Amino acid sequence: MKIETDKVVTLTYSLSSNPAGEEAKFVEEAGTENPLIFLFGHGNMIPKFEQEIEGMQTDDAFSFSITSADAYGQFMPDALVHIPMDVFIIDGKPDTEILQVGKMVPMRNDEGQTLNGKIKSIEKETVLMDFNHPLAGHDLHFTGKITEVRLAKDDELSHGHVHGDHCHH
Repeated sequence: MKIETDKVVTLTYSLSSNPAGEEAKFVEEAGTENPLIFLFGHGNMIPKFEQEIEGMQTDDAFSFSITSADAYGQFMPDALVHIPMDVFIIDGKPDTEILQVGKMVPMRNDEGQTLNGKIKSIEKETVLMDFNHPLAGHDLHFTGKITEVRLAKDDELSHGHVHGDHCHH
């Protein structure tokens, strides 16, 4: 069975990345114990990733790269934002559990949308946060294997994602 819209795809992969001018580094892996399972053609994956594996079948191996522009975009300096320290004050004191350089913190924008930001630095009156995707500005390199392609169930199609063990909603 070929990978196409409305099919459930199970695959293993290894992902490495490299920002412009730097050597590639390992990012993550989905092995046979914890494969990636997703509903193809429903916006659950990077569009270029789906384009690369479309038409493949069980046991097909793949190796391809996706430029940052086709993945998570370029690093945007204006996504570095100074947040007033008073946002992080709880019961009159800074929340030291949250205020840690490198920590990802969910925040809300003016429209109420949740955005994840990484704390870059903590200053006296502000906290510098980076709201870029962690892989923004990075080219992505995937190698892997398709381990299963099946028809999606009606409830998976109606919900737009796979149900069951090891699924990535």
